[in-house]
Amino acid sequence: MEGYEILAAFVTNVLFVTVLGWYLITNLQWYDYKLSRVILKHHKPHWHIIYFFIPFVAYHTTGQFFAIFFYFAILPALLLWYKKLDKKLILTWRVKRFLILLVSLVLFQDVLCTLKSACGTYGVFMPLALAYIGSVIIEKFLFLAYKKEAKKRLSEMSNLQIICITGSYGKTSIKNFVAQILSKKFRVYATPRSVNTLGGIMADINNSLPQDTEIYVCEAGARERGDIYEITTFLEPQTVVVGKVGKAHIEYFKSLKNIIATKLEIMQSPRLTSAFIHTSVTDEPHDKVTFFGDEILNPHATLEGTDFELQLGEETLKLHTDVLGEFQTMNIAVAVKIAKSFGLSNEEIIKAVKLLKPVEHRLQLIKAGGKIILDDGYNGNIDGMLEGVRLCSLHEGRKVIVTPGLVESSDELNLKLIHAINEVFDIVIVTGMLNADLFDKNLKVKNKIMLPNKEALVDVLALQTKAGDIILFANDAPNFI
Repeated sequence: MEGYEILAAFVTNVLFVTVLGWYLITNLQWYDYKLSRVILKHHKPHWHIIYFFIPFVAYHTTGQFFAIFFYFAILPALLLWYKKLDKKLILTWRVKRFLILLVSLVLFQDVLCTLKSACGTYGVFMPLALAYIGSVIIEKFLFLAYKKEAKKRLSEMSNLQIICITGSYGKTSIKNFVAQILSKKFRVYATPRSVNTLGGIMADINNSLPQDTEIYVCEAGARERGDIYEITTFLEPQTVVVGKVGKAHIEYFKSLKNIIATKLEIMQSPRLTSAFIHTSVTDEPHDKVTFFGDEILNPHATLEGTDFELQLGEETLKLHTDVLGEFQTMNIAVAVKIAKSFGLSNEEIIKAVKLLKPVEHRLQLIKAGGKIILDDGYNGNIDGMLEGVRLCSLHEGRKVIVTPGLVESSDELNLKLIHAINEVFDIVIVTGMLNADLFDKNLKVKNKIMLPNKEALVDVLALQTKAGDIILFANDAPNFI
């Protein structure tokens, strides 16, 4: 080959491998960097065929015409795919390390092949495989180092009280309510957003946990057996919470029994002094367990707020909160019980509950342009979604819902949601393809709009809604789901 042809092939190969690497690491980030989940649990596996397998085969079959195929077909297709994503790649240090390693390997390989004239075509699989394997080894090494650093930091805070919260539903809400109430009397720090993996918790401890914190509140999430145990034995919390349990992430756990067993791994904390467990989990008595879920009386939840009574032994507290949703009374109830265990008075608790702020994107009420928006985008469980539907039914104007349905759940629960939607809403906008067929067949509303993704959602809402409407955003699943 002429010099310019060699250079063109060199550049094309580097770009091609980098683009495939970008696709790979984007998918890995979505699925917690588990290659098995990217391959076996991906919600849109046809993407792998279109954006990875076909380009890979084309590289080895199109010969001298591959550059044309790459620059005029593969690259534009991948750029368009990425542009349409609503959850793009976050350039964390882990991602940067992978990309730097990948580019270094492909450059080394291609330079070596060019100098020795040893390659008919430059390799693609080898740099990708080595970059992935090398990245896994590097991350495992760094993980152990960060874990040791975080453990040391916790051990230096000898008087720190740790509250760890798990469950299928409401973990983040409980965490926020506990932190807000206890902060009236203590220096409290809670993990931000929905950080609930061991890696996320370790990073939070190393980078953000203030040295003078008296109570650290965090949540523990799981995708497989052992995840909660790993977090629990690392944190060694004195107080634990197991919230309501249901068939969330059922595709990973296979059965409700497995979900419950995983959540109860939190009871194995070596420093456990008290546990608060929802009645949906177990009724087995334990000297350190306080059950919750059945002590709520006379709940009254509207679009203006929530009133309820809470039975605490011989006492009954009358509580009001601006937080929306009857199901939140359960999450507030356990936060109150924890506050009592930390010595807060009834008066302090009543005042703190009244001042509770809603958790962002969880039945968060927003008024804009004469419309009422009920943002429940971060809620993906049936109880919360049904409560959002019920609250919308209290509105006198037109009712609009935007939803992909329930994700990582069952057709049975999605049909239950569809039935509730049929009873209340005038306009239903279904986003995404995951539950599209089920919704299309069973929705019986006046105006049904099916969108393959959320790309046109803003325009559709502008055309279909008007002042006086209430719009419920129920679950905001990213379009890779």
